[in-house]
Amino acid sequence: MMAEPKNDDFLDNLEQAEAEEYEATNEEISDIDAEVDSLRAERDSYQDKFMRALADTENVRKRAERDRREAESYGGSKLARDLLPVYDNLKRALETVGEEQKAAVPGLIEGIELTMRELLNVFGRHGIQIVSPEIGDRFDPQQHEAMFEAPLPGTKVGDIIQVSAEGFMLHDRILRPAQVGVSSMRD
Repeated sequence: MMAEPKNDDFLDNLEQAEAEEYEATNEEISDIDAEVDSLRAERDSYQDKFMRALADTENVRKRAERDRREAESYGGSKLARDLLPVYDNLKRALETVGEEQKAAVPGLIEGIELTMRELLNVFGRHGIQIVSPEIGDRFDPQQHEAMFEAPLPGTKVGDIIQVSAEGFMLHDRILRPAQVGVSSMRD
């Protein structure tokens, strides 16, 4: 009968050892689960940072491309503005030439005309267009600068009554507005 109690002690010890092993295994599994959860959170954080960095990089690339295109299109606007008085002076010179001067110095006049044509060709190649309003057109503050207002019979308020100087645009931007006189006549 003594053998039985030893058997019971053995079984109790075995059950206790299995219970402890089971408990230790559950703790290890819990530790592993916690570590996996921590690693997942860390991975998600890095993935979020990566996606934000990727989006920022894409935004920088787009902004740089836009800035490059803008610099390409409008980078010469200061030089273009500086050339506008040259155009004005050549135009005034050609407008003041009479038949007498044409006969006296035809080479000089032809040289001025060729210079004017070449300047206009250069303007065209670089996207510079002349804004040349006509008398009777409506005043547009986006393209015209009112130099004066005067009542002129037979016109409406806001009609252009005189063009003092042509304006210029670089692509879709005003380099210089056309300088005009505007009617202030009220019916």
